[in-house]
Amino acid sequence: MALFVNTHSELFVNCDFTDVYHCTRLCELVNMYIADPKGGGNKLLDRQKLHLLDGLETSPNAVVLFLQVEDQIIGYTVAFINFSTFKAAPMLNIHDFFIEYSFRGKGYGRMMLRKIVSIASERNCAKVTLEVRKDNQIAQLLYFSEDFSPTLPEMLFWVKEL
Repeated sequence: MALFVNTHSELFVNCDFTDVYHCTRLCELVNMYIADPKGGGNKLLDRQKLHLLDGLETSPNAVVLFLQVEDQIIGYTVAFINFSTFKAAPMLNIHDFFIEYSFRGKGYGRMMLRKIVSIASERNCAKVTLEVRKDNQIAQLLYFSEDFSPTLPEMLFWVKEL
């Protein structure tokens, strides 16, 4: 499979929260993810967008990575460095992982996943974790092909909304 060779700028860039395009694009992509059939939920209101940007910018453990194609941001990952008590080492949890619909199936998700795993390795993380919807078979195939697997014993992701 031929992958796009980016000759105009870096393929991966960290979100610059002082850049209007970055902030605008992050909010647009988050809303696209929410609206996606595998996203679910209600799009962010303007006030929530401000909280999102401020919260991510001020979180010392946040990693916000963009994927660019020809200077257009087409995907993003939000991850957080945490600490694994069982490994007694840092770990990275992928919270959001999204590629704009028209760019899917071209290998960009795999490239972004490899990049975020590389970042975790550079930061001496013992593991990378993520959650994936049970009905999102395409994402599961990608993760499995990159050596992710369900935990043993299998865990359930539970929530209590506040």
